[in-house]
Amino acid sequence: MSVKNLEAEMFAQMLIEGANNLSNHSKKIDALNVFPVPDGDTGTNMNLTVTSGVKEVKQANANRVGQVAGSYAKGLLMGARGNSGVILSQLFRGFSKSVEGKETLDAQGLSKAFENGVNMAYKAVMKPVEGTILTVAKDAANRGIEVAKTSEDVVEVMDAVVKEAEASLERTPDLLPVLKEVGVVDSGGQGLLTIYEGFLSVLTGEKIVDLVQNEPSMDELVKFEHHSAQSHMATEDIEFGYCTEVMVKFEDEKTSQYPFDEQEFRSALNELGDSLLVVSDDDLLKIHIHAEYPGDVITKAQKHGSLVNVKIENMREQHSAILDYEGENEPKPVQAPTETKEERQEYAIIAVTMGEGIASLFKGVGASHIIEGGQTMNPSTEDFVKAIEEVNAEKIILLPNNSNIVMAAEQAASVVDAEAVVVPSKSVPQGLTALLSFNPTSDLQDNKEEMSEALSEVKTGEVTYAVRDTSINGIAIKEGDYMGISEKDITSTDPSVQKVTEELLTSLIDDESEIVTIIKGEDRDEQEGQAVVDFVEKMFSDVEVELHDGKQPLYSYIISVE
Repeated sequence: MSVKNLEAEMFAQMLIEGANNLSNHSKKIDALNVFPVPDGDTGTNMNLTVTSGVKEVKQANANRVGQVAGSYAKGLLMGARGNSGVILSQLFRGFSKSVEGKETLDAQGLSKAFENGVNMAYKAVMKPVEGTILTVAKDAANRGIEVAKTSEDVVEVMDAVVKEAEASLERTPDLLPVLKEVGVVDSGGQGLLTIYEGFLSVLTGEKIVDLVQNEPSMDELVKFEHHSAQSHMATEDIEFGYCTEVMVKFEDEKTSQYPFDEQEFRSALNELGDSLLVVSDDDLLKIHIHAEYPGDVITKAQKHGSLVNVKIENMREQHSAILDYEGENEPKPVQAPTETKEERQEYAIIAVTMGEGIASLFKGVGASHIIEGGQTMNPSTEDFVKAIEEVNAEKIILLPNNSNIVMAAEQAASVVDAEAVVVPSKSVPQGLTALLSFNPTSDLQDNKEEMSEALSEVKTGEVTYAVRDTSINGIAIKEGDYMGISEKDITSTDPSVQKVTEELLTSLIDDESEIVTIIKGEDRDEQEGQAVVDFVEKMFSDVEVELHDGKQPLYSYIISVE
């Protein structure tokens, strides 16, 4: 089959089949994790992101390729979940801009669109890490450009893109040390390849099984996102300690006084840190940087507009648990018991939680609206937008309570009309601590700064189980064993949950510790929880200890040490 001009209907079907293929393989991508913790899933996040894009395409029912691509890019942006989803949305944002206004797409136009998507994704990154989804996208696009120089066949170009994406994916362990250590490939790149295979199946008319008959085995895949790969490579020698993300909405008054030039701005920020990423359009500026003094970054950014949200955290991230998601089961924000108020409130705090008990804890200390999610599912940008629209408040504070959810929250805060900011809490203990720092008499900016500063005052510990055998940093981990995680480091592993919990507590509590809060999961009973409390009281007599029934899945205990 040969295609000289790709029409809107076939292009839309390519996007749909790409989503279907990703959905069929998302669990397989999710099943492997560099850190065997059910806390972060690239396949699921990409699947939910692409599903949102396809939903927008179906609703638009456009008859021009440019319109189809624009609808897809819009849907990806609104549905982007986790870092992998956000990166994917940037790739197809560039793709859509390249085909804007076009009725059909020829071979050269297709190859240039892929190239433009890669350029947009790379453009904002000062020092991109190779061996990730970006590398796979770049290599595939470059091959497409070469083939399009001598071929007018869209099918031939797409076939070349798929084959090179597969070859590039196989090379990722040679570029990213963490992948070689575990012996797997980049999961974001695997997800992108799966999407591209779906595209090609529509053009060739072949069933997708024919395209993936030589699909890598479970042990040849990896679930490791671009953002986490960056942090892993820089962890030991990193000079700048804070992963800082700032979102600014441009204001004419400020840009007239301080004209914005992206290249000059990027160069100025590069002096403040590394791992710099800058994205801007007519309305919005987004910054990512590893900096030692995040306040300096915020000050420079705020000169150009209103500061809508800030995220400050360490780059090392874990991922979310495998979510058994089917296309139409889009997770919905679950609102706390309805509190109808005739008068508009000044503040509303929206928190993402997992487990009935944890939701009650957040509501008890001031959260006015709950989105169910966290470790078992990642709320999308649209979920946050809906929650913001539902609360009757002038000022909104978002607490994601999971580092893999922060980017979706930031995108939501940047597109709503309300004043909304993100306090970048990356765990339940951080979220609770931030809430206790909220001052209803302060303005939104002061609250954001105070609550963000409070995040560093608490240490987080988690006890969960391994989903596969592996070895991380010299620690042998067996499937089904419990693991103690201090912040993002695995401290111990053992078949005994009590032993692991005690060792974790010992690593977290020091002479400066005053309060220990233990949140019991749904898999532990009161007697077991009390045994943990007894251990703390016996070994650390100067520390005040509290036990709460969080009823959270996946984590036997979540521990907060202040």
